[in-house]
Amino acid sequence: MPHLAARSAGRRKLLALAGVAVTVLTTGAPAASSTTPMLPAAAARGTAYVETRLFFGTRRPDGGPEVTDGQFMEFVDRSVTPGFPDGLTVQDGRGQWRDSRGAIERERSYELILLYPAAQARSRAALIQRIRRDYVRLHAQDSVARLDEPTSADF
Repeated sequence: MPHLAARSAGRRKLLALAGVAVTVLTTGAPAASSTTPMLPAAAARGTAYVETRLFFGTRRPDGGPEVTDGQFMEFVDRSVTPGFPDGLTVQDGRGQWRDSRGAIERERSYELILLYPAAQARSRAALIQRIRRDYVRLHAQDSVARLDEPTSADF
């Protein structure tokens, strides 16, 4: 009988594993083609927001001096803060991209993160475009990259 008991225990274990696999396949992770990101339960409690990231280069294509920390923070104070007085984040970075002449540029950069209610996305779009346009003009840049992500936030 011990042989039969071991075989039954092995079958029970195999059936239990098969049950877990079926449960995971039917209720688990979304398919790879899903466009909705899985959010942790805590993140789902927040309000709908948009996170906009702007990427500012510091090297001037015309060969002029790089944009300094002081110049960038003055730009933030004058051109960004009035439109986003509730808060923002600036991070230092290193980036690379292909410029308008086709050359790979590696440079010190800044990432500006703006977070605002999704209901304000349309009205904020013009402010963000003005920020990008002003930086290009003031600091002789080819462009300022923009990334928008829907998110939720809880303060």
